[in-house]
Amino acid sequence: MARPRSDDKRNAILLAATQVFAERGLGAPTSAISGAAGVAEGTLFLYFKTKDDLLNALYCDIKQELADAMMAGFPRNKSVPLRLQHIWNCFTQWGVANPERGRVLTQLQMSDRLTQESRVAGSAPFAEIETMAKDAIAQHLLREIPLAFISATMEALARTTMNFMASTPADAEKYQLLGFGMFWKAIAQR
Repeated sequence: MARPRSDDKRNAILLAATQVFAERGLGAPTSAISGAAGVAEGTLFLYFKTKDDLLNALYCDIKQELADAMMAGFPRNKSVPLRLQHIWNCFTQWGVANPERGRVLTQLQMSDRLTQESRVAGSAPFAEIETMAKDAIAQHLLREIPLAFISATMEALARTTMNFMASTPADAEKYQLLGFGMFWKAIAQR
């Protein structure tokens, strides 16, 4: 009879995969991941049948963690600028605190190895943000820009902001405010 799978081992594999992929890219071998996790390579494949399954699981795991961080304390009854600034602040703080996970998420988002199901599952926790943006566009608070472009612009500017926040921690709040101000000016209806 097979032993039951352990959440601790699964989480150790995902953590090791994050570290290895952040260092070596998505092409890193599964042997490096299992070694970093302290499990046999066969054990890795008990939890994830293929490397692509591991990549998809890691993507969903990181996206859920990011959504949890961004939506914690979300000010639903505040103005659009204040809600967007909350999202911005949480995203940039998460990125500074989790640089490896941020690098791996970027790699995964550009990868052709993610399934459509994983992409949908990864987007699901952000549905409230998407609805808010659509409503703000309809109310002419935001410019009529495709949501995917707004999201990509936010991510690119946030990554730049995170780099400055991380490299000069004493000025992190200043850069966070500057970055949001630039983002808001780019998308706000004039």
